[in-house]
Amino acid sequence: MSDILHRILATKKEEVQLAKASVSQSTLEELAQASLTDANLKTRGFIHAIEQKIALGQAGVIAEIKQASPSRGILRNPFYPNLIAQSYAEHGAACLSVLTDEQYFKGCTAFLKEARNACHLPVIRKDFMVDPYQIYEARAMGADAILLIVSALSDQQLQEFESLAMQLHMDVLVEVHGAEELQRALLLKSPLLGINNRDLKTFEVSLQNTIDLLSDIPKEKRIVTESGILAKKDVDFMREHQVHAFLVGEAFMRAENPGQALEALFF
Repeated sequence: MSDILHRILATKKEEVQLAKASVSQSTLEELAQASLTDANLKTRGFIHAIEQKIALGQAGVIAEIKQASPSRGILRNPFYPNLIAQSYAEHGAACLSVLTDEQYFKGCTAFLKEARNACHLPVIRKDFMVDPYQIYEARAMGADAILLIVSALSDQQLQEFESLAMQLHMDVLVEVHGAEELQRALLLKSPLLGINNRDLKTFEVSLQNTIDLLSDIPKEKRIVTESGILAKKDVDFMREHQVHAFLVGEAFMRAENPGQALEALFF
């Protein structure tokens, strides 16, 4: 595990303890349950939205909304999540990914709410899950899916967190970086398997990372390639290898019109 991920996870655990002192987990559990029948917050079907696009012969694009990253600093200023979400929806995205980590990515829960309220697309809460508290929190804020990073969690935590998310009607994107993590991820039920092409130690990106893992992945899994999709040739390369779902953010965040940049890359 990289030093930066260690730091982020340590910070996240501290943040969760502070949050629990402000809003109890029992309160969040009640809000999460209430969200399941609230017309404005009911889950929208994250995986289903991806599969619908792919069934039409298109790429299933999870378009990311993030203001900053630890490696690149501020990506977009001014930053309006609602306008970005509308732009993505108008130009063919299947889903949204919204960063809610504050310290390292300059995100917040309000950004997810703004983005989701601005369009019809389902949204994944992109954050570093270390406690069930965050999963109840995700559903209470309207998230349709959560991210579980295999390198950040034990097998027991992965299974517990996935089960809880599914009980709350949320989908789960399970993220791996290599062969060892892949074997752990395959023990989970979620069909959505993210392969991050960024090396956590060097931060170098190689699309070959996704390709190298394909032969070990069962057909029933939906592979999402993450990081390093910058040009049409990258998209074509992946689709030639039957990888049709993508998570892309940085390339769009630097564009004047993120939605138009998405359409130019994928359609």
